[in-house]
Amino acid sequence: MILADLHTHTRYSHGGNTPHEMHAAAAAKGLELIGFSEHSPRPQGFDYRNEYREHLSRHLPDYAREVQELKKIHAHGPCRVLFGMEMDWLDGEEEHVRAACTAWDFDYLLGSVHFLGRWGFDDGSDAWKDLSQEECEKHYVAYFTAWRRMIASGLFRIAAHPDLIKIFSVERFHVWLADPRSLELIRQGLQALRDQGMSMEISSAGLRKACREIYPAPPIMALAAELELPVSFASDAHGRDDVGYGFARLASYARSFGFREYTVFERGRRTIHPI
Repeated sequence: MILADLHTHTRYSHGGNTPHEMHAAAAAKGLELIGFSEHSPRPQGFDYRNEYREHLSRHLPDYAREVQELKKIHAHGPCRVLFGMEMDWLDGEEEHVRAACTAWDFDYLLGSVHFLGRWGFDDGSDAWKDLSQEECEKHYVAYFTAWRRMIASGLFRIAAHPDLIKIFSVERFHVWLADPRSLELIRQGLQALRDQGMSMEISSAGLRKACREIYPAPPIMALAAELELPVSFASDAHGRDDVGYGFARLASYARSFGFREYTVFERGRRTIHPI
């Protein structure tokens, strides 16, 4: 049974609810831990069409204060709170990323890749519609190359939604995955993840997205199981209805590959919990 959701967002970025409301939803669903992992503001030039940078930057101290208050109030449960953040790995902006990682005393940090160069590849499907298989595959290679650099930085504890790049091209992504060279590229990233003592996130968010598939896909899960990687679970909730979303399905999915436990990081310390 999965009792910890380690990837959630609030109204301080592009979510719909306050930290208090998200915590109440987690408690109502019987979770024992909710990890708040609000986005970290990106530099100018790394932009989405509906950009929330200024709102997030203005209210980030409010987010930190509210989550830390919740953490203190609920220190003894029944639903404890962890204070985290999701950091975008941005090639060429390593100093910005490193500074953001030390802004507060986090329990853990999620590392994720949403941008290839200055392109936010998950910002709508239009850019993907007319791409050829070959063009898509170049983006997949660029994504997993950046993903490996993100992991190798040693800044993060959990690698979020490992194959987010499939969000608008899932059929073409699976064609690419069938190539042994693709799996070898991903294996290198997973080996780096293991070497850094990180865990790989298994996320139900893809079930709510255009790809309609758990992150990561079965071939990547099989590689992770072969490498005996630690895993963590997440909903990537952007509203209280999403907290703990699909966790029974995630548990069955993980067990089908042989996983029997999951990892939580608190003040950087790893604890293990049964699925």
